[in-house]
Amino acid sequence: MTSGTTETRVREFILGKFPLAKKRGIQDDDPLLRTGILDSLGILEVVAFLEGEFEIVVADEELVPESFETIAMIARFVDGKRSRGAATGG
Repeated sequence: MTSGTTETRVREFILGKFPLAKKRGIQDDDPLLRTGILDSLGILEVVAFLEGEFEIVVADEELVPESFETIAMIARFVDGKRSRGAATGG
């Protein structure tokens, strides 16, 4: 799966789940945390979505702001986890 497809799926979820994101018309590189679109509870909702949608497991130590600051960063995080999982057989 390409990062573009991952970004699309993440963007659609965020736009559908967080009204402020839709109102502002966010782009893939727009900050989500600094602008208040995502807060700590929102990140947990995003993580639940990522785990279900992309069949990954996000460990507690991976819950760092750098991974969730933008849609593009979230997509890179997911793609990285998926490629590491494929490299290790699961």
